[in-house]
Amino acid sequence: MHVATTPLDGVLLLTPRVFGDERGYFLEAWNQRSFDEVVGERVTFVQDNRSRSARGVLLGLHYQLPPAAQGKLVSVLEGSIYDVVLDLRPDAKTFGQPYGVELRAEDHTMIWAPPGLAHGFLVTSPSATIAYKTTDYYSPQHERGIRWDDPQLAIAWPRQGMDPILSPKDAVAPPLAEADLIPAG
Repeated sequence: MHVATTPLDGVLLLTPRVFGDERGYFLEAWNQRSFDEVVGERVTFVQDNRSRSARGVLLGLHYQLPPAAQGKLVSVLEGSIYDVVLDLRPDAKTFGQPYGVELRAEDHTMIWAPPGLAHGFLVTSPSATIAYKTTDYYSPQHERGIRWDDPQLAIAWPRQGMDPILSPKDAVAPPLAEADLIPAG
């Protein structure tokens, strides 16, 4: 597995080794021991999610407050997305900083965002199927969001002249300055 660091502490890009020939390919999509070695701690995933969305759909930026904060391991099974994580860890040097990267099914690259980060994505292909593992269960009472186009964040979404397709909840999410944040600890 190839591991690349990002400007946000603990956020990693993971690309498995792919073995292929004219018949197709094989890759090991998940290995608990290898993942724990890469992140430097034992991580337990409790829920696997999949979503499928059309070009221009923008989800996020979503996060959950403690005690239900979620780490996420995100991969694209079909299509491509522009994936964004936002550091909400109050004690982090990179608090309030976003990081974005294109994830494409054909590359098999995954992004690991530990608990304390918000997550969102924009579908850049005709459609995309996204899979993500989470370290805590979905908890509506702990769920929060931050506005995708908050000027303070200045996220360079690759919109290609399109207005994003938002859920009603994402359309009214507050900017970072007004969001419920993770308490310092």
